[in-house]
Amino acid sequence: MTGVAEARPTGTGVGAAAPTRRHRVPYALVLVLLGVLVAVAATAGIAAGSVAVPAGEVWGIMAHRVHPALADPTWTPVRETIVIDVRLPRVLLCAVVGAGLSVCGTALQALVRNPLADPMLLGVSSGATVGAVLVVVSGLSVFGRFSLSLAAFCGALAALVAVYLLARSGGRMTTVRLVLAGVATAEVLSAVASYLVVTSDDPHAADSALRWMLGGMGGTTWEVLWIPAAAVLAGTAVLLGVCRSLNLLLAGEEAAGALGLDVHRFRAVMFTVVALMIGTMVAVSGAIGFVGLIMPHIVRLLVGADHRRALPAVALLGAAFMILADLAARTLISPEEIPVGILTALVGGPFFLWLMRRRAAS
Repeated sequence: MTGVAEARPTGTGVGAAAPTRRHRVPYALVLVLLGVLVAVAATAGIAAGSVAVPAGEVWGIMAHRVHPALADPTWTPVRETIVIDVRLPRVLLCAVVGAGLSVCGTALQALVRNPLADPMLLGVSSGATVGAVLVVVSGLSVFGRFSLSLAAFCGALAALVAVYLLARSGGRMTTVRLVLAGVATAEVLSAVASYLVVTSDDPHAADSALRWMLGGMGGTTWEVLWIPAAAVLAGTAVLLGVCRSLNLLLAGEEAAGALGLDVHRFRAVMFTVVALMIGTMVAVSGAIGFVGLIMPHIVRLLVGADHRRALPAVALLGAAFMILADLAARTLISPEEIPVGILTALVGGPFFLWLMRRRAAS
């Protein structure tokens, strides 16, 4: 069924907010331009900082690390350390988190057939926040430097199970119950996290927990990068493998069921995949909202609603956006750093309101 992606769904589904239109720009060109945007954003993210490094030198340092014969080391060891050990892992984490949140947002908007859906919909981010805040304010370090990530992941998984059980009734799970369960769980867990911060006896720990709740990439190392990177790559591969089923959902639940898709089982599996991706990312970056809401809408305007086209494009756009957002967060009021979650909220909030008004007027 290759034509389903081009169907114009009725009602309030994803397609209602992004009607099918002719592709004016070749898809391959869109991918190339987005890839260039990611490269430019990454170069700027590595070059900018308290110690500025020329863009050519950035590429020279990385080429030299790949193979010494590719570039002559004309830079100082300090600059090489800054590029390789400080800024490069941070930029890569930004790319991973931005791509992952955008891919999850695209999938969720199809799964619940609601263009206002965001990866924070399931309450998984709030669950991860509770786990991480508990570690920060209590000082627990049973697993060393991985204690924070492990606690956040466990919190995300617990939130996922709670939402899943609350949303199921009679062996079935509907979109309305899922949204209500996710919102209610997120509110309760956010209140728990806030309570832990307010009642903390250590002001420094409370401040650290609060900044983590606002989202940020500070202190990223190579050791914590591979886990979210592996989760995002694996999850994106799974979603790419079920693009046909995601496209079927755009035509409506009844149409998808008539074409052989077990909608309820498919949603349950996909919610698990998406929630685990989100939990893994939040464990290392904190709660960052609206990225998964904005990027899918922009990409659908560029390449259409077909997930075979949209998922690769939204991953690239999300990666570039998050790199640039993090760059702005650490340079706007340098030497202080703004939590990147604040900047994404400042951009995403007005976009969300505009989108609601647009849907109300349609």
